[in-house]
Amino acid sequence: QVQLVESGGGLVQPGGSLRLSCASSGRTFSTEAMGWFRQAPGKEREFVSGISWDSVSTYYADSVKGRFTISRDNAKKTVYLQMNSLKPEDTAVYYCAAGRFSTNPRSFSSWGQGTQVTVSS
Repeated sequence: QVQLVESGGGLVQPGGSLRLSCASSGRTFSTEAMGWFRQAPGKEREFVSGISWDSVSTYYADSVKGRFTISRDNAKKTVYLQMNSLKPEDTAVYYCAAGRFSTNPRSFSSWGQGTQVTVSS
């Protein structure tokens, strides 16, 4: 089974930065799109960002455009989410996912365990 292991979450002040990492054990990582989703308490899981297998295509939710950057290193089988200018509303559990490029979580077949990001002063 494909395993996605996330790291980099934590507590940060508003305006601060964090970089999330997600390492994959999947043999097909280099052919899969990767995405980041987040889920705040009491809310549905929402799409944050996605990246194609070759990093040519990226997509960001309107709420994070200009602040977050997704990238991947296929040699390391790792996807990253650089989060800058963090806001309290970014507070959520962030999930890494692998699958077909989409904003629909059902298009992603593998999921990480989630990592908590808390933005608070």
